[in-house]
Amino acid sequence: MTQYDYDLFVIGAGSGGVRASRMAASYGARVAIAEESRVGGTCVIRGCIPKKLLVYAGHYAEDFADAAGYGWEVDAPRFSWPKLIAAKDCEIDRLNGLYLNTLKTAGVTLHPERAVIEDPHLVRVGSRRISARYILIATGGWPSLPDLPGIEHAITSNEALHLPQLPRRIAVVGGGYIAVEFAGIFNALGAETMLLYRGEQILRGFDGDIRRHLAAEMEKKGVRIRLHAGVRAIAKEADGSLTLDLGAGEKLGCDAVLYATGRAPNTRHLGLEGVGVAVDAEGAVVVDAYSRASVPNIYAVGDVTDRLALTPVAIKEGAAVAATLFGGKPVAPSHENVPSAVFSQPAVATVGLSEEAAAAAFGALDIYKTTFRPLRHTLSGRDERTLMKLVVEQAGQKVVGAHMVGADAAEIIQGLAIAIRLGATKAEFDATLGIHPTAAEEFVTMREKWQPPKQAAAE
Repeated sequence: MTQYDYDLFVIGAGSGGVRASRMAASYGARVAIAEESRVGGTCVIRGCIPKKLLVYAGHYAEDFADAAGYGWEVDAPRFSWPKLIAAKDCEIDRLNGLYLNTLKTAGVTLHPERAVIEDPHLVRVGSRRISARYILIATGGWPSLPDLPGIEHAITSNEALHLPQLPRRIAVVGGGYIAVEFAGIFNALGAETMLLYRGEQILRGFDGDIRRHLAAEMEKKGVRIRLHAGVRAIAKEADGSLTLDLGAGEKLGCDAVLYATGRAPNTRHLGLEGVGVAVDAEGAVVVDAYSRASVPNIYAVGDVTDRLALTPVAIKEGAAVAATLFGGKPVAPSHENVPSAVFSQPAVATVGLSEEAAAAAFGALDIYKTTFRPLRHTLSGRDERTLMKLVVEQAGQKVVGAHMVGADAAEIIQGLAIAIRLGATKAEFDATLGIHPTAAEEFVTMREKWQPPKQAAAE
């Protein structure tokens, strides 16, 4: 392997790239990584972490209001967006430093510049050319914007994390998890918020009950959701405000418009075409089960591929590549029963199949679901309801899906993900004692199968 400068050259120092480089170095490989921005990638720098810090900030508005029901007298709270952003930035700086130190400690050489692949074993970094036995592409994704008049006046989730002031009125365009999360953040922090989505319901691909329940709860909290709505053009007015043209003569005024209508794999100008690396119609690197691209010694992990765009998935894929190439143990990471969460307000979490997907896969199902007012709100008086749902394939009684909308959903579903991955049956759920009083205990106390209203009435 000494004929090359490095055994592995990683392009992109996000979650997947950093994990792959660290693990490869631990196996004794000579590893370098290139990153033209800050080390940490989407999750740490402009995604999961800063976004969830803003979600936490939003929850305090309700906490202050709910305290009165528990005997607390709280003076009118005041919120400062600039202070929140400054505190968030300090934490991101700290995490960036930890990631830099992690690479240094692991013995990984960092090249803080853009890297371009010139041939299957050669990477150009700045003015230098560096050879490597293997190359790993881990450049992630980037927000994409539609081509429409005035789109230059829109922001994406990247810019939303660095606004100098909280907008008084904001329109969020999109219906995926990024859209509903930012709609919840801005609404909770005091902005007049509208969510515009061209589809029939938010969170396409999630369980239908989850989609409908979350939409209703968001509207209770003040987010105005417009379905079957699209923006045709954006105009900037003399006073700096924006006017959105929704078609049919309808106009919507706001102070900011955030587009969360999709992310594209970050593969442009990497030199992939020149070396024969195949990409799909969306620009994602096409890989096999072992994350190998169409060029045998080039691999790709994370959001730059067409698989699940989740940080833990990228981390597992990166570790698998390192084990495959240098650990003497080929590993094909599983993408089944991956738990995920949407840090909307209230939160969503899910693992396994939706009812719709399970019906297509298994046919007959048993559905168990419940909605209830959380104990906390019996004194706060807040009109919020939690939804929990289990999807069970009827023939073998295996639980194939668990879904929740409500406080601590992600913390609760994480534990259920273990049971579902191991193939637990409904009887095994029923035999498990719950912790009382908690919301989580509902997942092991649901006994009555849900029936559609017409069927239940007929029986």
